[in-house]
Order: sequence, then C-alpha cells, then structure tokens
Amino acid sequence: MSAITGKKIRLNRLIQQETNTCLICAIDHGMTSPVFLDGLYDTNSRVKEAITGGANVLMLSRGVVKQYVEHFSRDTSLALMLTASSAGRPSGAVITPIGSVEEALRIGADAVVVYVALAGENEPEMIQYVSEVGETCEFKGMPLIAEAEYPNAYQSLDSMTQELGVGYLKRNARLCAELGADIVKVNWSGDQKSFGEIIRACNKPVVLAGGSLISDEELLTRMAQARAVGAVGCSVGRNIFQHSHPQAITEAISRVFRDNWPARQALDELTEKTR
Repeated sequence: MSAITGKKIRLNRLIQQETNTCLICAIDHGMTSPVFLDGLYDTNSRVKEAITGGANVLMLSRGVVKQYVEHFSRDTSLALMLTASSAGRPSGAVITPIGSVEEALRIGADAVVVYVALAGENEPEMIQYVSEVGETCEFKGMPLIAEAEYPNAYQSLDSMTQELGVGYLKRNARLCAELGADIVKVNWSGDQKSFGEIIRACNKPVVLAGGSLISDEELLTRMAQARAVGAVGCSVGRNIFQHSHPQAITEAISRVFRDNWPARQALDELTEKTR
C-alpha cells in the first residue's frame, strides 16, 4: 500500500465523509497547561463522554491513550501529540518535541499533532521542526494536524489578538499548509469575516480551536460562524473536559457542525438537557 493511499484512508476517518466534519476533543492539557486542570482528574470519564457526545477524534498523549484504548472503535480516531509545552519556564513557554511519526504508526494513530508557535526567538527551529514532521508524514502516509495558534494557549484570546492580530494567524495557518499540514487548527480570530480569510489563505481543511473557557453561548456562536465560512469542525479541550456536562456540550457542538443547527437552537437543547 502506498503512502498516499494510507494517508487518504486515515483522512477519511478523521474527516467523516457523510457530513464532511471533524470533531476533535483535545485532552492533552496535562502536557501544556502551566497548572493542573481539575477536569483531568477523571480522564476516563471525559474520554467516554466526549466520544458518546459525538467527538470522532481524540487528541491524546502516548501515556494516556494506552490507558483508555478500549474506548476506541472503528469510528473513533486517535491524534497523537508530538509536542508538549515547557510552560514552567520563567521566561515563557517553549514548544518541545516529544514523539515521532513512527511511534504514532505503531500506536495505531490516524494523525499526529504539532503545536506551531511563531514570533518567538525559536521561530526558525519551530519552522524546521514542522517541516521535518511534514516530510516524514508524507513519506509514511500519516496525516498531520498543525495547530496554527497564538504562542501562549493559556493567555487571554483578546490580549493575544491585540498583540499579534489576525495577520499572525493567517501567516501561521498558511505556513503550516505550505509545510505539509493536512488539517489546520486555528484560534478564533474575533469575527466571521477574518476567520473566513484565514481559511481561504491556507486552503486546507480548518478546525476551530476551542481556546480558554467561555460561555456555552459564545462557544456555539463561534462554531456556527466558523462553519458558515467553511470550517470542517473544531478541536475543543477545556470547554469540554472542564464543562459541568461534557457529553451534552459535545452533543451541542455536533448539532452545529453535523446537523447545521443555528447556535441558538443547539444552546436551547443543551439548556433543556442540563437544567
């Protein structure tokens, strides 16, 4: 089987063909957050709730996935994290390589994930690393999900937008596409128009990052606006595993992307389920 065939088969599992959607639950925050997040205490329940709610991809580390392998079926894909964040450094976080494409193939992953932070002193090394992963993925037939995000995933989205702007996200997304990303994950840019410009700039399937904790209404509104301008799905972590009802919020997100529900309709159903 050629590498091209292998990549196509894996991409068909990542992006469901019937609805052209990719709903990712990211539960890798134990390797990136500067503090431990309470929602990770019962990771087993969070994994089950996300899958039951409709997530078809789980973004996990090697140490976590082997504990919960029984939850993975032919309809659930693993996206293995290849980077962590050295968030405890006084001078600021630095993205750190931690895995390989070869390991992901051994584990049975359908994708690898690399966090791409630009605009720092190590930008040349970051670009070189993403390029190397992209080349290996092409050779091995492994899809690459590149997280084209602001350098600090735990800083306020508003402050990062003011500091770096939409231009940073647009450049990052296009760079990731140029270096071989098959799916690009991007922060919300602040409005529907600019997010659509980012999607057009990279010309690859784009998923919206969930980001820091926000209200259910704001989350679902962003999802609906992203879908309207061409996003194929989302990658949500804290807004699922830190939610009081992880399964229900995942179901609401699925309603927006898979059933094309307006945000208000999905929110009303979520409120009814959780009251």
